Amino acid sequence: MHHEGFTENTIKAFQSDLNILIDFVGAWTAIGDISTRDLTRFTEWLVEDRDAPCSPKSLARRITTLKVFFGWLADDEILPRDPAAPVVHKPVRTPLPDILTDDQLDRVLQVTEALRHAEDSDARPHLLVTLLLHTGIKKGECMSITMNHIDLDNPAQPILWIRYANPQRRHKERKLRLPAWWATVLAEYRAQYKIEETLFPCTARNLEYVLSNVAEEAMLDQGISFEMLRWTCAVRDYKAGMKPKKLRQKLGLSKVTWRQTSQKIAKLAGPAL
Repeated sequence: MHHEGFTENTIKAFQSDLNILIDFVGAWTAIGDISTRDLTRFTEWLVEDRDAPCSPKSLARRITTLKVFFGWLADDEILPRDPAAPVVHKPVRTPLPDILTDDQLDRVLQVTEALRHAEDSDARPHLLVTLLLHTGIKKGECMSITMNHIDLDNPAQPILWIRYANPQRRHKERKLRLPAWWATVLAEYRAQYKIEETLFPCTARNLEYVLSNVAEEAMLDQGISFEMLRWTCAVRDYKAGMKPKKLRQKLGLSKVTWRQTSQKIAKLAGPAL
């Protein structure tokens, strides 16, 4: 799971699910003695008899854990067959994420440009929104940007490097291109906020307030979030014809995570032209 790029939270959840199974069958039970009937009884126990009953979403995840774990054991011929294969798996449908329509995005950019050119000018909202819209980076990645991550050697092609201090996350590092005009907005912002090292020397909550204020000015009932702009970026790139592999790499996703994400992006993009 580390090799495939799963997050630490996903790995911990996987371990937790297997520990619950151990509690159910007993730590003394040989893994080869666990049957399909045992696993079916386990899923029923999770919903009906456990002290902390499962939600449908948690149940779906735990059944996925069983199928992944026992499928791996069978594929590597550690077990002669996969006892989890017949277990009924009813995936929970999660709603598609929110994205900005073209009209909503136009209104957002009108607001940020107005703030940028106001008498008491503030370039930060426009810098933040356009950064997220053109790179699709996550909130944590955004908060970790320092000025040495931004390459302005070629004025016509600003570059953002996403870096990770944790060696286990190095596979998510990547090079992202920004529009040529973005360097001008950056210069304005740096002069206004006296930026020297960290691009956003404030809390993530502070930037969320910035986005919330922009959404209010643009009259968007659903608001704006880091995640919304990330998905909007992905859908815009998809509709512009970006190759799947390039888009996956741009978003910093593993091949496993990309399978589900790509399906959502395609649905959000609508019917192919």
